[in-house]
Amino acid sequence: MSPAASHRADGPTPWVLTLSCPDRPGIVHAVAGLLADHGGNITESQQFGNPLSGLFFMRVQVTSPAGRGELEQALGRLSAEFDLTWSLDVAGRPVRTLVMGSTAAHCLNDLAFRQRSEDLPIDLVAVVSNHTVLEPLAGFYGIGFHHVPVTAATKADAEARLLELVEELDVELVVLARYMQILSDDLCRALAGRVINIHHSFLPSFKGARPYAQAHDRGVKLIGATAHYVTGDLDEGPIIEQDVERVDHSRSVEDLVALGQDVERRALARAVRWHAEHRILLDGHRTIVFR
Repeated sequence: MSPAASHRADGPTPWVLTLSCPDRPGIVHAVAGLLADHGGNITESQQFGNPLSGLFFMRVQVTSPAGRGELEQALGRLSAEFDLTWSLDVAGRPVRTLVMGSTAAHCLNDLAFRQRSEDLPIDLVAVVSNHTVLEPLAGFYGIGFHHVPVTAATKADAEARLLELVEELDVELVVLARYMQILSDDLCRALAGRVINIHHSFLPSFKGARPYAQAHDRGVKLIGATAHYVTGDLDEGPIIEQDVERVDHSRSVEDLVALGQDVERRALARAVRWHAEHRILLDGHRTIVFR
C-alpha cells in the first residue's frame, strides 16, 4: 500500500513535510507559498537554523487536496533553487516496524501496548530474536515471531536473514529493544537512519555484565537511558532522547534495575514516536527534534 493510500479519499490529505538546506533568507516564504499554491492549510510548522553548521531545518504539517505526485514535482523544482533535502509523507501513517530483542521483554511489551492502546503510529510487523523467550509475548500481540540464532560463525547469515525480512515485510524502521548483539558495520550502513537502539546511561563508565550492580556499588545518584540511531560506532550514534531517574543510598540493585527498565521504556517510546511522526532530522552526528 502506498503512503497516500492509507488516507481516506473523502477530504484533503494531511501531509507532513520535512526539509533541510543551507540557511538563507526566503526559505519559509518559499515553502509556505508552494503549499498555498496547492491549496494547503498549514496546521503545524517548526523551524530551526543552526549557526554552527549553517543549515536550516523545517517540519510542516499541512492539509492539501493536491496529490503526492503534484507536490513532489513542485518540491523538486524548489529543491533545485534552495538545495533542499526533503521528505513527504502522510501525517499519522503507521510506520512499518520490526523489533529486535533477546530475552528482556519490557521494551517490546511497552511498544506493542502503546501501539494498541495509545495510537503510537507504528505497525509492528515482526519480532526478530536470537532467543525464543519473547515468542509468547509476540504471539499475545499477534506479531509474527522469527527466531534467528546468532553465533560468531553464523552472524553474517543472521544479518542476511534480517535484511531479507526487512525487504519481504517492507520494513521502514528497526528497533533494537534490548537486543544484545552488535550489528556489523555493513548492516549499519545498509539500514542507516532506520535503526533505533536503547541502552542504559552508565556507558562508558560501567561496561559489561551487571551494570546496575556496578553502578549500585559506586553509589550513583542518577540512572537513565539513551535512545539513538545506530551507526558503526558502537552506542555513539546520533542521540534522539535521554531520560533520567534520581536514586539514593536506600535503593537496592533490584530497585535500580526496575527503575532503569522504566526509564528505558519511556525514552525508547518517545524516540520511536518522534521518528514515526517525522519529527527528527539529522544535523551531522546530532539530531534536530521538533517535539
